[in-house]
Amino acid sequence: MNKKVAIVTGGSSGLGFATAQQLIADGMTVIITGRDGEKLQGAKQSLGDHCVAKQIDTSDFDALPGFIEDIVSNYGSIDVLVNNAGINMKKPVADVSNEDFQKILDVNLTGVFALSREVIKVMSTQETKGVIINISSMAAQYGLPYVIAYSASKTAIDGMTRALAVELGPVGIRVNAVAPGFIHTPMTAKALDSDPARKAKVMGRTPMGKMGEPQDIADAISFLVSDRAKFIHGVVLAVDGGNSIGF
Repeated sequence: MNKKVAIVTGGSSGLGFATAQQLIADGMTVIITGRDGEKLQGAKQSLGDHCVAKQIDTSDFDALPGFIEDIVSNYGSIDVLVNNAGINMKKPVADVSNEDFQKILDVNLTGVFALSREVIKVMSTQETKGVIINISSMAAQYGLPYVIAYSASKTAIDGMTRALAVELGPVGIRVNAVAPGFIHTPMTAKALDSDPARKAKVMGRTPMGKMGEPQDIADAISFLVSDRAKFIHGVVLAVDGGNSIGF
């Protein structure tokens, strides 16, 4: 994978940081993005010289074309895009305003589409086309209460993944998604630690009896973007300890 260039959105912590770390170990130059400049610089320092930190909000749609042009100008290609950036909101549906709902969609769905579109324009002109990985969720596998906007956004991500795969397969761009189960991250801790009943339910229906680690997601992404997965296309891969099939 030497000389390949990857973008990992939301790469300063959690799943994004673990993914960036793994892709760097695989020999790539990795551009991590995020909205918090201080967190980004801290992550870049930890990840080392093969990491580049770019402060950008993926819901600032007008800024995305220039961001991609800058990467191509400096690094020559984009070989991997990992659409990891996402936000959540836990509220009863009656308390979710139109603005609340739209904010989640802007980051989790429209931002993924807008950034992917700009990257696809680049990948389609390259000799080695590239791979796009979207981050889905268990919220797209079954109904979860109090996260209506998040669930809607991640279900749409699964549909977008399949639609892009069908359209882009003929030109050589592979598109897949990874659906993390319940993974030890700050976002998951915030959602579960305040809700012991939900946490018990999560553990009770996970056949492996434990939560995953960010590295489990990073390993799956590392495989999917490699030539070992060259005929895997249009799938939503659950990395969940069996949670999605647990009873």
